[in-house]
Amino acid sequence: MWAACVYLLCLLTSTACAVFLVRGYRNTRSQLLFWSAICFVMLAINNLLVVVDILMLPDTDLSLWRSVATFVGLACLLYGFIWEAERT
Repeated sequence: MWAACVYLLCLLTSTACAVFLVRGYRNTRSQLLFWSAICFVMLAINNLLVVVDILMLPDTDLSLWRSVATFVGLACLLYGFIWEAERT
């Protein structure tokens, strides 16, 4: 039961961060906010897949898709950091 609460809270937190970052990007058009928003959207997708994988469909293995979502999100954030460092 506590594990389910933790997984759902992680999903809500990452989704809230993604929403706030997207709203911040729409207001300021800061490129760093853009890349951070993409990262947190992908992390929210990862957390959604964790909830589906562990709580809803325990017989399936979505660990590959969870890893892909995390990798894409972190790769986008890293690319954004490098892009911003080269621009300055």
